Amino acid sequence: MMRGSYFQPLSWNLRLKVALGAARGLAFLHSAETKVIYRDFKTSNILLDSSYNAKLSDFGLAKDGPTGDKSHVSTRIMGTYGYATPEYLAMGHLTTKNDVYSFRVVLLEMLYGRRGVDKNHPSGEHNLVEWARPYRTSKCKFFRVLDTRLEGQYSLGGAQKVAALAFQCLLTKGRYRSNMDEVVSALEQLQDAKDTTKSTPDECKDSNQKLSSNGQRARRRS
Repeated sequence: MMRGSYFQPLSWNLRLKVALGAARGLAFLHSAETKVIYRDFKTSNILLDSSYNAKLSDFGLAKDGPTGDKSHVSTRIMGTYGYATPEYLAMGHLTTKNDVYSFRVVLLEMLYGRRGVDKNHPSGEHNLVEWARPYRTSKCKFFRVLDTRLEGQYSLGGAQKVAALAFQCLLTKGRYRSNMDEVVSALEQLQDAKDTTKSTPDECKDSNQKLSSNGQRARRRS
């Protein structure tokens, strides 16, 4: 959706637009009387038209959701590693919350410009979700690992809200995860918000300057 050396990186506003369009697509699938579980939601299955409207593609692994009083569908585990819920991987219990979990990985990809699973990174950094966890609680740490291709053209407050939404969907127990209608509503509010928070917080600038000066003194002493 936004990677590759031959493509211009998407701006922050376009990334929000694509995320919202994809979220609406999943919400539509989940709203049907017989719910459809996409089961393999990931960035490579999002198609964009010339106006950057998102369309879901490749429904080969889609599955009808549970009916009646059933809470889940028991099925063979299929999909893409790094995007599936823990309960699905452990027991083969499939619900619409599997798509919600997958969507949160795509939100993290949008923020950090990294794949959900990428073994080109050092050991311990292959899985995006695990790598990103420690950075979500500190504004400066979070700022330092955002996709540099955004070139500061974003609202830090908005980016933090997207991260919070992503990790809200990360709760291990599926019944506590947001549904896609709630995700759509949150993204619509973010898109409409006039957030003026600086993309580079002053305190993070000061911290970076201290780190830089300390490094220079260390090099001089050596």
